[in-house]
Amino acid sequence: MKLLTFKGGTHPPHGKEYSNKKPIERAEAPKVVYIPIQQHIGAPAKPIVEVGDEVKLGQKIAEAGGFVSANIHSSVSGKVIAIEPHEIPNGKGMCIVIENDFKEELHESVKPHGELENLSKEEIVEIIKEAGIVGMGGATFPTHVKVCPPPGSTAEFVILNGAECEPYLTADHRLMLEQPEKVVLGCRALMKVLEVNKGFIGIEENKPDAIAAMQEAAKAFENIEVVTLKVKYPQGAEKQLIYACTGREVPSGGLPIAAGAVVDNVGTAAAIADAITTGMPLVERITTVTGPCIKEPKNLITKIGTRVNEIIDQCGGYKEGTNLGKVIMGGPMMGFTQWHTEISTNKGSSGILLLTEEESRTPEMQNCIRCGRCTDVCPAFLQPLLISAYSMQNDFDRAEEQNAMDCIECGSCSFICPARRPLVQTIRTAKREIGAKRRKQQAAQKK
Repeated sequence: MKLLTFKGGTHPPHGKEYSNKKPIERAEAPKVVYIPIQQHIGAPAKPIVEVGDEVKLGQKIAEAGGFVSANIHSSVSGKVIAIEPHEIPNGKGMCIVIENDFKEELHESVKPHGELENLSKEEIVEIIKEAGIVGMGGATFPTHVKVCPPPGSTAEFVILNGAECEPYLTADHRLMLEQPEKVVLGCRALMKVLEVNKGFIGIEENKPDAIAAMQEAAKAFENIEVVTLKVKYPQGAEKQLIYACTGREVPSGGLPIAAGAVVDNVGTAAAIADAITTGMPLVERITTVTGPCIKEPKNLITKIGTRVNEIIDQCGGYKEGTNLGKVIMGGPMMGFTQWHTEISTNKGSSGILLLTEEESRTPEMQNCIRCGRCTDVCPAFLQPLLISAYSMQNDFDRAEEQNAMDCIECGSCSFICPARRPLVQTIRTAKREIGAKRRKQQAAQKK
């Protein structure tokens, strides 16, 4: 069987063995949830409840604050006790704090929408929008926006990302193995919305059990193909996955739709299936809790708004004899280190990774030796050493000339660099400055 892949990339240690054999479990519901109103790309949601209100499970508590935004729903039933800033994975943000009454009383809006065959594409888009579904692979882009391509653009393929190339994480693996029918139904829903006749589900070859399960679930649908991908990071990145499955390249500065593709995570597809069949909005997700410092690595269904320290406690706490060095939300390549564990999970919380001090130690930076390895592994065909150098000189105009904005921040360059240069970190800084400059120019043009 030919393994599909892309140009560039690297091979970081997998670390999957901690949790890839652990079946999905449901975490205990917390006494209090801290639900962020900003857990998606775009405008923050606007709270529509007040302190003192009684809410039910699945009830909308904040509505989308614009076209690129997403609704937020209560992950428990109980009482709103505060609407105030709290620590969240990317800093501090406004949260709706709800005290759980443990009755799990469903809101009246949570009800099945019927068979997929009987739903129009407009109805499916509305279901996705109302359910607050966002990309669950980490990007958290509102899905109802993604499935509505801009005028003049036409989708030809739906591609589901089941690669899960990020080291340590196994939530998608277990989902495909244990609930493959949900993934297929979500894929079919996306195909119906976009009016395409071809769907791909890409899975790396190191997950043979998931490949077999997905092939069995999809065998009744000739237009859905489960493809086997080479094990290589970042195999699950949008543009790289499109190239692997279709051989098409997304142009510089372009979106996947420019290559006729719409890419979603398998977890997103399963959330769409749940919204259709049960009416339940996105109020929980599978989170991998893993690493050498956790006593009992698990794949847990966690309610959105659960604090990380409570989830760690449900996994037996910290492993004796290990020195905790870092707590990372997500994986080691694209995740973000947290200052502490009193932060709440959100729709993008794919993993909680606990690394030792030795694994977390930042190596001493040395001078670039011009080996070119960062250029060789860059999946976006950039020259990371140049962009990084310009960024460190605050020369963001020249960094922009080197197409810094095409960087997908996968971290392959930093991983492979023998001089241990902070390549992806400095490129991220350049992107932030370039983005700010562009927004300022756009605002000036509107005036």
